[in-house]
Formats: sequence, C-alpha cells, structure tokens
Amino acid sequence: MILKRFYDERLAHASYLVGCPGAGEAVIIDPNRDLKQYLDSAANEGLRITKVTETHIHADFLSGGQELAEITGAEYLVSDEGDRDWKYAPEISKTLLKEGDTFRIGALRFDVWHTPGHTPEHITFILTDEAASAEPLAAFTGDLVFIGDVGRPDLLEEAAGVVGTAEPGARRLFNTLERFKTLPDLILIWPAHGAGSACGKSLGGSPVSSLGYEKLTNWGLKHSDQELFVREVLAGQPEPPAYFAMMKKLNKEIRKSVFERVQPSQLQNPEIARKNNAVILDVRPSLNYLDQHIYGSLHAPLLQGFTTWAGWIVPYDQPIVLIANNEVDATDAIKSLRQIGLDQVIGWYAPKSIGSFAKSGYEIVSTSSLSANECSLQSGTLLDVRGHSEYVMQHHPDSTHIPMGFLKKQKDRINQGQTLFVHCQGGTRSPIAVSVLEHLGFKEIVNVADGIQGFNLPKINATCNA
Repeated sequence: MILKRFYDERLAHASYLVGCPGAGEAVIIDPNRDLKQYLDSAANEGLRITKVTETHIHADFLSGGQELAEITGAEYLVSDEGDRDWKYAPEISKTLLKEGDTFRIGALRFDVWHTPGHTPEHITFILTDEAASAEPLAAFTGDLVFIGDVGRPDLLEEAAGVVGTAEPGARRLFNTLERFKTLPDLILIWPAHGAGSACGKSLGGSPVSSLGYEKLTNWGLKHSDQELFVREVLAGQPEPPAYFAMMKKLNKEIRKSVFERVQPSQLQNPEIARKNNAVILDVRPSLNYLDQHIYGSLHAPLLQGFTTWAGWIVPYDQPIVLIANNEVDATDAIKSLRQIGLDQVIGWYAPKSIGSFAKSGYEIVSTSSLSANECSLQSGTLLDVRGHSEYVMQHHPDSTHIPMGFLKKQKDRINQGQTLFVHCQGGTRSPIAVSVLEHLGFKEIVNVADGIQGFNLPKINATCNA
C-alpha cells in the first residue's frame, strides 16, 4: 500500500492518496483544487487515479473532486446521506455512497460509515488492507475526529444560518463518536484538518494518531455524558469565516470545466480595474501596504492566514485585481484564492503601477502605524478586531470590540469622524482591518503596531463559554 498526505498550510487542510501498487491504481480523498500535486504524485508512483472521493460537503475550501475526476476520468464518489439540502447536484457525474457501501483499489477495501454530526451527510472511510490483514487499518475521518479535537456541529447555524441546528447536531455527533469508539484501538486516524483550522477549536499539529491514543487524550472522545459533551462542543468555537457559507453552496453545484481556467497576466493600465469595477486586493507585506496604497483597496498579506483572511473580506460577486510585489507572489495569491472559489482575478499590478492609479482618479494614501504607548486614545476610538475568545481573555477597558470579519456587518457601531486606533493581538491582522475600514469609507485610521500586547494589560483568568 502507498499512502501520501498532502497538506495546505493556509487552509490547514489534509488530503490523501491511497494506492495499491499491485493494481496500479489510486484513490484521492478530500482533494483541494491544487490538482497538480495529486497528478504528479500518482505518476511518480506509477499509479493511475481511478477514484476520487470526499468525506462531506466541505465548508472551508472548494473541493477539487469534480475537476480531478474530469482530468483523470476517475470515478467520483460522494455521500448520498443527509436530507435534500445536503445532496450533490444531479447534473454532476458521480457515484453515490451510503452507509454499508464499499469500494476497492486492488486489495484495499474502503467501507463507508455514515458519521453525521459535523454535517448531516458526513461519511468516514474505514480502510482494510486485505493483502496484509482482515482487520481494519485506518480511518479517513474527514471532519469527524481530528488529532486532539472533534468536528464542530454548529457550522450549519453559525456559517450557513440554519437556525436551531447546532444542538441537534451536537447530539448526533455524540452518538456518532460513541459508535466510532467501538473500532479497534490500533486503527490509525487520518483527519482532513490540522492546527489552525476553524473546523474545530483545539486541533493538534500531528498528522496522524491512533484511536487508542485519541481515546486517552482527545477531550471529545473522553466524554461519556451526552449533556456535558453538548455543552463543551458548542462552547468557545472560533468565528467561522464568512466564505464558509459560500463553500457549502458551491461544493454541491456542478463546476465549470477545469479546462476553462485562465491564468491572469500582469496589467499596466489602471483603467482596466476601473472599467471592470474590480475589487483591488493588495497582497504585499503589511509594511509596504501601510507605507503606500490605493485608498479603498483590500489587503491580505501572503502569510499562513492569507486564504482565510481573503475569504473573510473579498466579495464573490466582483472581479478582482491584485497588487503584488512580483509574478511569483501574484501566482501564489491566485492559486490560494482559487482554493476557496475566488476565481474572478482578472490580472495583477506591480507596486510601480500604484502611482498611475492616481492619474485615473484613485486616491493614494499611507496609514500611520504607532506603538500602543504612542496612541492618544482620548482623541479617538480604540477598536479591537480580535476574535471573541481572545477578547474575553484580555482586553482594554475602553475598547470597542468587533472581530475583523464582522466590521462590514457591524460598521454602524463605529464612531464616524473620530480617529480609529485599530489593534489585534500582535499587529498581523490590524492592517487587514485597516483596509476593510477604508473600503467602508473610514478615513482617520491608525494601526496599533504591537497590538494588545503593547498596552501591558493583565490577563483575565477566565474560560470562554460563549
């Protein structure tokens, strides 16, 4: 058996190639849209990708399953569990899977378990290498069981707005986990996400674990009381990025052919951006953005959180142009944006083009960046853009708290006409928030470079329960 794990740091997403050398075939589990990595890996191992599958309708990235099946001619296998709201579009060429179904790659048998809780249609693949043993070897758990955590059951309510689904989902998840714990302790667990994912609250960084170890250490598997589990699994979950609802929609629909993808090129004339009513996304380092940028442009630096940040702030219904330091960065950004379905990038501009935007009626500005002790808070509003759990643990008593992803929705809470001193934890997210505020029309903005840490405040000894 050949097993390869592919990990996207920005999405904190894991996908897998499982191959049988004797049959010369492989299956890809939970692929993202970086198709080349799967094609190259299979070719290097002398394998053909004959099956592509996924554990559920993903919320945090756009699945590459349809496109990979199109390129390879592989069979596309997806869940047929859940109610009518959790079915794949009938136009998609696919094989539907239910509880008790099995598919094979040579001597490798994959048994399908219906494992609802995170989502109603979620399935888990139990792998048995029949050439080696009749006992199951591993479970590809998707968003059911992570290393150190379990999948959150509140996304339907928090991200998709389906009111009243969080608690019933938590109870289904508890029952699913009780069944899952009956598998042999030696079985390996290969989840779809790692540390940093918003699909749980305390995911570990290890790529693989065993069921026995997780039963000893994973809080979600140690519970035997349903009521206590429900309360704990719903408490303290991170804010789901705004794009999650869009992913749930797009991942059920038929996709345009992968052969229609267009690679955007470098642009020179700013009128192209204007005529297309394009959103400007500046992906340069934040120091460059703060020093000089186009007023109203959005900003997300090409760091580990880039994809999630972009998903929070970039609209899906407008063309996009990038400001990037070079072609390598532009290509990197375009690839990451495609991972969450932001396919509408029409091109990119180099920093030297920023000046020419002024001649086309755009305003070129810079943003002051001060340390916390340099900010005159009595002359303005201190705006805390961190997540809720961060705010609960420590915050300035005079601050207004609006998480970065909710600035647009809650802009009426922000005082107009006052200087806004914007801070996060350590200075990474606040420049992104500055760009969102400018995009909303705010003018007098100061970036607090050292974040909450610069105020030397005591931490609150408290646990977040909301």
